[in-house]
Amino acid sequence: MNKSQDLDDLPANTSDNEHFQAVVNRVVSRRGFLKTGAGLSAAAFFSASLTACGGDDDDDDDEAAAPPSTPATPTLGFTAIPVGTGDEIVVPAGYSSYVIAPWGSPLFSDSPAWLPDGTNTGADQARQVGDNHDGMAYFAIDGSNEGLLTMNHEYTNYEYLFGAAGTTPWTADKVTKAINAHGISVIHIKKNGSGQWEVQVGSSYNRRLTGYSPMQITGPAAGHALLRTSTDPSGTIVYGTFNNCANGRTLWNTYLTCEENFNSYFGTTSGADTRDAYMRRYGLNATGTSYRWEEFEDRFDYVKEPNEYNRFGWVVEIDPFTPGSLPKKRTALGRVKHENAAMTLSADKRVVVYMGDDQANDYIYKFVSDGTYDAARGTANGDLLDSGKLYVARFLDGAASGDFMGTGEWILLDKTANATLAADSSFASQAEVLIHTRLAGDAVGATKMDRPEWIAVHPSTGEVYCTLTNNSGRSVTDDANPRTNNVYGQIIRWRETGSDAAALTFEWDLFVLAGNPIAYPDRTDLRSGSSNITADNTFNSPDGLGIDGNGRLWIQTDGSFANTGNYQGQGNNQMLCAIPETGEIRRFLVGPSGCELTGMTWSPDYKTMFVNIQHPGEAGSHPRAPDAATRGGLSMDEYLAQNPLAFSQWPDAAGGRPRSATVVIVKNDGGVIGT
Repeated sequence: MNKSQDLDDLPANTSDNEHFQAVVNRVVSRRGFLKTGAGLSAAAFFSASLTACGGDDDDDDDEAAAPPSTPATPTLGFTAIPVGTGDEIVVPAGYSSYVIAPWGSPLFSDSPAWLPDGTNTGADQARQVGDNHDGMAYFAIDGSNEGLLTMNHEYTNYEYLFGAAGTTPWTADKVTKAINAHGISVIHIKKNGSGQWEVQVGSSYNRRLTGYSPMQITGPAAGHALLRTSTDPSGTIVYGTFNNCANGRTLWNTYLTCEENFNSYFGTTSGADTRDAYMRRYGLNATGTSYRWEEFEDRFDYVKEPNEYNRFGWVVEIDPFTPGSLPKKRTALGRVKHENAAMTLSADKRVVVYMGDDQANDYIYKFVSDGTYDAARGTANGDLLDSGKLYVARFLDGAASGDFMGTGEWILLDKTANATLAADSSFASQAEVLIHTRLAGDAVGATKMDRPEWIAVHPSTGEVYCTLTNNSGRSVTDDANPRTNNVYGQIIRWRETGSDAAALTFEWDLFVLAGNPIAYPDRTDLRSGSSNITADNTFNSPDGLGIDGNGRLWIQTDGSFANTGNYQGQGNNQMLCAIPETGEIRRFLVGPSGCELTGMTWSPDYKTMFVNIQHPGEAGSHPRAPDAATRGGLSMDEYLAQNPLAFSQWPDAAGGRPRSATVVIVKNDGGVIGT
């Protein structure tokens, strides 16, 4: 996310709930040490296989061969690559990469050509691939030869979206173009005669869903007064989805897209801050927004249309195989700044969905359906997401087995069954618990976390991994985390009690504490991270997360690329691969200048990996970004609008401006990625 717009590291949680770091502190105080990564006993953590779970992480394809219930320890068969600060994709020796579906690519037979000077109109953008590719999934048509690549378009960079004039003047068509650059693309891809993947322009499967597309609101909150607007008095039809960050996929082969920083798009032209406590808790802008949609579209002005913002922040289900189908916002899963949605099955075949709320000091959630999954019902299983129980996590420092650091419990967010919520008059119904999920988590004492982002479920063992990207605003210093702020982040993991995803208790651990032994080679107080972090694999801000069918854990970063100070020697954002059982981590890919690595999926045979490169050319604090003298008094955005190739030329120097795109990665010998 553009750092000028990214408020994820600014807490909106003013509750007195305990922070996760305080729990860690007590464990360290009691045990006198902190073991993470390679220091853990793999045998202890993996001693119980979740053979009863029909586990499926958010990127596995249903046609992939099912791994054994107790798999052999996977290996890393590639040589790690060094850090980089260049403007290119770097992969290990023996691998190749190429680009497909960059922003602005045609999807339909009538799609206008992408114009390298940035002058495509709002109507043009609705017929082209969206911007800032994020989470995605591959849905097979013909196994590993043909399928639908379904991806999110999180936001857009105005310095590149428009022509040299940038946002001056600001017009209704520029708002339309920005809104149409958001959303989802369903892209039919197929291998050509040379074995390379190509977009099938004009395919009947191809589809764009934008901030204008009609969608249905389903579940317990549908029709509630807080979801009704002047254009939808029923509270059941909403127009659009935006800031679609990460994703999930269902067991019935549909796509889950997650609405994250929706708050950034709502403000007011009134000039006065009239937000109530609910709006503040969700981080709505006091007055105007950096996107400026409210200047031309009244629904983004919270004074003119006070309920519109309640209609965003949901998990949305999309059937990629039925282009005319209406996407469904599943309200039973709660309303937060959703990062992704990782689905698995409980021991009795109820659907379980894990979710993180990507904001400093916010929470981790779990949904458990009332009904059970039946493969024979196909996409009708989607109704399972409309009825169930929503839980929020509380992490405890209680005694745990083996090398686990502590225990935890799932707290039910139910207006009737939870005594705290039943007695709280601020929630008049279960619908309001779901619309104001964050406040329900505050009320029941959930544990504050360091920006919970992607969650992945091991496809065989059922252990759950979650990236806690960072929390640069936290001022706690202590034995376990002596940083004045958590600028590096960590990955937490847990195992549900009884090896059942629907269990109400769990044991938790830390898989890795990111850090920087290059900047701090002599520190022994964890400034340099945990024992599986070295000068050769140092990274910061783990974000994207996925587990392939062989059990390898893939980590993508969205952090600082300043390459100085705390981040000395860490270079551009990157993608790493880890072995959960041993804690070994190797760097697999380095991205181009200014980008974030985000989104991953595989072909069913795991011989093709698809990775998204988001916002290449987002200058920020990059060491090669144009300095003030070069800019001659212009802001960075103004300068790049006029000189779009000055900082990054990826993926095509002749392309006119940097473009988000999907990178296809293959092994030169035709083997499985990672082996």
